[in-house]
Amino acid sequence: MPKVVYVGSDGSNREVDANVGENVMNAAVRSGVPGIVGECGGQLSCATCHVWVVDEYRDCVGGPGEMEADLLDLGVSDFTHASRLGCQITITDELDGLTVEPRPEAWH
Repeated sequence: MPKVVYVGSDGSNREVDANVGENVMNAAVRSGVPGIVGECGGQLSCATCHVWVVDEYRDCVGGPGEMEADLLDLGVSDFTHASRLGCQITITDELDGLTVEPRPEAWH
């Protein structure tokens, strides 16, 4: 079972078991990870699952699609090249160990 690591604002790591096919947002919400709310349920309309993907995994995860990039640009104050919406990152076996940093303080 792949694991996703969520880095807290205090630098602590929280490792969560994720199911293949599940997304980063659902795994976080299901596990009570602070900082990821997922208000819209993954419908690309809220950005409350904004994360920064660590360098090591950026190529594997890839960049945001056009709609996702537009929402990030409009919906968060600290949109960077590392930004993704957790609802748009689908867990695969290859992403075992994926490490992300939730960005709740960045919501407008």
